[in-house]
Amino acid sequence: MSRRVETHGSVRVDLLGGTLDLNPINVILPNVVTLNLATSLKAKVTVSELDFDGVEIISHDYLSKERFHAKDFSDENLQNGFFKNLSFIAQILNLFGIHRGISIELESGSPAGAGLGGSSAMGVTFFSALAKFKNVSIDRIEVIEKVNSLEARILDCGPAGYQDYYPAMFGGVLGLLARPGEVIVEQLFSEELKMYLESHLTLVYSGETRNSGINNWEVYKAFFNKDLAVRAGLNEIAKLSSQALKDIQTNQFGGISRLIALEGEERRKLFPGILTANMNNLREALLAENPHFGMKVCGAGGGGCFLLTHQPKDIETVTTLINKFNMKKLEFSIEKPL
Repeated sequence: MSRRVETHGSVRVDLLGGTLDLNPINVILPNVVTLNLATSLKAKVTVSELDFDGVEIISHDYLSKERFHAKDFSDENLQNGFFKNLSFIAQILNLFGIHRGISIELESGSPAGAGLGGSSAMGVTFFSALAKFKNVSIDRIEVIEKVNSLEARILDCGPAGYQDYYPAMFGGVLGLLARPGEVIVEQLFSEELKMYLESHLTLVYSGETRNSGINNWEVYKAFFNKDLAVRAGLNEIAKLSSQALKDIQTNQFGGISRLIALEGEERRKLFPGILTANMNNLREALLAENPHFGMKVCGAGGGGCFLLTHQPKDIETVTTLINKFNMKKLEFSIEKPL
């Protein structure tokens, strides 16, 4: 009987402190913390044995089935884009020295360009699946560091933020505290926090894709060019994130959705184009309906997904407006810690 392994890992929703997870911005700004959560939206990987002198890769996202011969995994091909959309997968395979005899089936669990860290979640999930297939023990932090390095290589747009990998490996609700040379993972999950967040947040897909690598690189350059507005904005985001962490640690959940909304406003003011025209139209319609509504983009923005903050009683109004602007509500629940 041929060997077969199935693995899945959560894509994340970032709550506060995104962009702060770029090294070394994370240790230049004081008391940096990034807060995110693991969702029921899952990257899924199946690895099985195959009698073939190469690798078969089936992608449900790209609706493709590709076969690569073992000889295709040359240094030149790994560097020149030979594997196209599957370059990240090829890099991880090469890291394991696996070039033949397996079939891989992949599904990211989130829409393309959604800003939910789908490729990063896929990367660590795929790495974990290969380790399980090869009966190799792994350390979660080491997996994150290796996959983060490979993704930065593929993006070729400066450093890749680290927050996207942790929910797939740790689950729950996470506080990622930046320290020189390490990221301290604080598990914040509780049933009370889960209920609060799920009832006060709605996840929406705009239908417009974005490129997080390019957006992050522009922020990165501006930060190190000593752009005062960018530095001030990121400092304010860091303060809001730190306050949210303190509130969660002390079970003071009532103001967290407001802090998320304020973080979203800081981003909107700081980064041109973080909201597309249609996203901004929805935002204005929401605020005209009730000024306590908030919008916070996921990831680097410029399309993709965003969070709407609201009271539980407002969900019908929020859903009606989402439909009016031809966007899609993404149902999710918060996963328990792993």
